[in-house]
Amino acid sequence: MWRRLPSLRLEGFRIPDRSEPMTAAKPASALHRGSQFATLAAALLGWMFDGFEMGLFPLIGKPALRDLLGPEADPAISDQWFGVIMAVFLVGAASGGVFFGWLGDKIGRVKAMSLSIFTYAVLTGLCGFATEAWHIAVLRFIASLGMGGEWSLGVALVNEIWPGKSRAFIAGLIGSASNVGFLLVALLSIGLTQVIGGIENVLLGIGMSQATADNLLQNSAWRFLMITGAFPALLIFFIRLFVPESSRWEEERATGKTSNWNNVDLIGVMIGCLAAIGIILIWSPIANAVPKSVAIIATLVGLVVALLGFLFPVRQYLQRTVAAGALTQQASSTVLKRMLLGATLAGIALLGTWGSLQWAPRWAGELKPDIPATAEAPAQKFYAAQLTQTATALGAIVSTILAAVAAGRYGRRPTYAVLSLGSFLSAVYFYRFHSTFDTQFLLAAFLAGGVTASFYGFFPLYFPELFPTSVRATGQGFSFNFGRILAAIGGLQTVNLMKEFDNSFAKAGSLMAAIYLLGVFVIWLGPETHGQELPE
Repeated sequence: MWRRLPSLRLEGFRIPDRSEPMTAAKPASALHRGSQFATLAAALLGWMFDGFEMGLFPLIGKPALRDLLGPEADPAISDQWFGVIMAVFLVGAASGGVFFGWLGDKIGRVKAMSLSIFTYAVLTGLCGFATEAWHIAVLRFIASLGMGGEWSLGVALVNEIWPGKSRAFIAGLIGSASNVGFLLVALLSIGLTQVIGGIENVLLGIGMSQATADNLLQNSAWRFLMITGAFPALLIFFIRLFVPESSRWEEERATGKTSNWNNVDLIGVMIGCLAAIGIILIWSPIANAVPKSVAIIATLVGLVVALLGFLFPVRQYLQRTVAAGALTQQASSTVLKRMLLGATLAGIALLGTWGSLQWAPRWAGELKPDIPATAEAPAQKFYAAQLTQTATALGAIVSTILAAVAAGRYGRRPTYAVLSLGSFLSAVYFYRFHSTFDTQFLLAAFLAGGVTASFYGFFPLYFPELFPTSVRATGQGFSFNFGRILAAIGGLQTVNLMKEFDNSFAKAGSLMAAIYLLGVFVIWLGPETHGQELPE
């Protein structure tokens, strides 16, 4: 087991004394209030669209795969592809979190954030033109690079320009913004059925052929919904016009520390990414003939390679900075330990989310499937998946804010421990005590979705406090997003668990939720940062 990590007051980087008066060099007074709100608005919109993109596939994955694989495809193969596409998304987000975090520490938060939003928006839109299941996997992977980067960059930027007393509430807004995106996906999917005729008329009115319009709007209009994911690219114009660069980062650039980031170091990220993709492939439908024992060994080796690869840029940067005398060896070692701690904390939460609760909309659809039209009766849509995602998103919007405020008041470690225990209990209650899609089911989904998502209001508060400005975007990007690698590997096992439990979502989801119990203990290995300012 790790030893408890040292407190934030490290030799080698300084935490501002609260007794110091605010000067022009401080972010809170250097930026005009309007610029602060413009930055927050841009970041919140970015996270909202990020959540919209993430929520798309869990909701429309089933009709999309039915369309791409054909109606005669084995449902088990469809389930495997669903798990693989979810997994490659997580691997891409992890790689993007490290890459764009590195880019944000090197060239600035604002420029890198603009590039990340462009990446995830355009590539998500292109998913609407896929003709094979693997097309979706590849395009979602590239899009997720930008999604992972946008989280780490936006969190770093907002935390560096807002005063400490506001950061807990702001962290809650960060977490809730992405869940507003999840909610919008569900509402749009429900409303689309009601207005699909009007949309078809608009498409025909702008010159689109009838065949093309039909192709876009059939099978729950999954292609149309994917294409709408390209619209967040317009946010870039707002960012470039109104969002200022972080003054903390500009101070780091003035000292010359940003020059210690080297492009060659990205080779490590590439190797780590390839190793993670290899893990996904070994569990994918194209490798069904591989013995399970071989797959397990390959997974462990790939995980070690991925870890070392993603850490490589930071290790190289820290070595150069220590050699230049700008950082002590002790502080360098602490940064690496905290990155591993953060990845473990995020991995627990993300594995629980993606291995358990992200399957809830699809499970609801199995409990109350839509009834196609027959000669005797018209079609009936129950919107089970959409209503379940709506319930979990509403719970998450509320709980992320409450969790961040609680951490700001009661401390980081006790809050995370309570969230971990509550997530396990709420997930088990949801999966084990509900087998019918009804009002009680949706209330349980609201509770479980809320408690399990509360971590995403906690992390934007805690992770920035673990790292100095010079490595903040990269450090928290690695911490949050490498957890997605762990979640991808674990999430792939949900399908395998379902096979062991007669294809039961409920039993597999309940077992996967047990991962939350680790969080009750792991958090106490980290520092308690309550009441401390961001380290410089």
